[in-house]
Amino acid sequence: MDTLMSMKVLCRVVELGSFVAAAEQLNLSTAMTSKHVMHLERNLGTRLLNRSSRHLSLTEAGTLYYEQCREMLDNLEMVEAAVRRSAVVVRGVLKITAPVWFANPLFTKALAEYRSRYPDVVLDVSLNDRIVDLVEEGFDLALRVVHGSEPHSSLLTRRICPIPFLLVGSSDYLRKNGHPKTPNELSKHVAISYHYSQFADKIFFEGPNGRETIKLTVSIRSNNTIMEYQATLASMGLAVLPEWLIADDLASQRLEVLELDYTLPTTFFYAVYTSQRYLSPKIRTFVDFLVDYFSGVSQVVSDRG
Repeated sequence: MDTLMSMKVLCRVVELGSFVAAAEQLNLSTAMTSKHVMHLERNLGTRLLNRSSRHLSLTEAGTLYYEQCREMLDNLEMVEAAVRRSAVVVRGVLKITAPVWFANPLFTKALAEYRSRYPDVVLDVSLNDRIVDLVEEGFDLALRVVHGSEPHSSLLTRRICPIPFLLVGSSDYLRKNGHPKTPNELSKHVAISYHYSQFADKIFFEGPNGRETIKLTVSIRSNNTIMEYQATLASMGLAVLPEWLIADDLASQRLEVLELDYTLPTTFFYAVYTSQRYLSPKIRTFVDFLVDYFSGVSQVVSDRG
């Protein structure tokens, strides 16, 4: 039998002074109510109640056991009430993992807006360019960027928005080396490579003649997008970079987009998390907020002219 339920039954019998009254209140039969008390007595190896046809009284052991049960059950009720409140109140620490380049003005403004709406949530954002194990490393949520299809993951995913990735070079580099107009011309240029991307040493395009793959001569390779970005600013070659990261550089013309009659694969921003059934308010509100905030992302990124 369920010992916790048996403890609740014992307390109700003692407080109401009757097996019959306790059975009615707990929606049990009188026989089942009696069995719960006997279950406790059998487990403890001692009598808890003195019974007669007209009167119930606690034994010495029963008094001690009842007092401890009552205190434990009261504490349990307080804990359950607190957990229920936390299930509807948006608060706590939200541990997020995201790519390094999410340290950009556009995404930071989104975080600030979320915090203004939910000031009781502390955002703990860890930036790195590897795929983090959410369960093993204790994260609530991962923000991931995928070129093409959905992330290959056993976890739950929700698409937030597309993020434009652009083929760019510094104005100084392009002035010295020319502006390639076709994939063939592009193959004569040097590139800045990112280890964890499909653009590591080649670029895939969709164009008038279908898909084309251009092999690149790499000048520098890194596992960090910010290093790739800084190398591009330093005129070390061409790179495929997220528009969110380089919006200000495009506006100031420190970087320029190569306008070809070809397009790069579509890139999407996803939220990844472990469970939908008991999704905490802090995770649910954050993901919903991102979907709403970035629904007009094409309007808030910079105008590339």
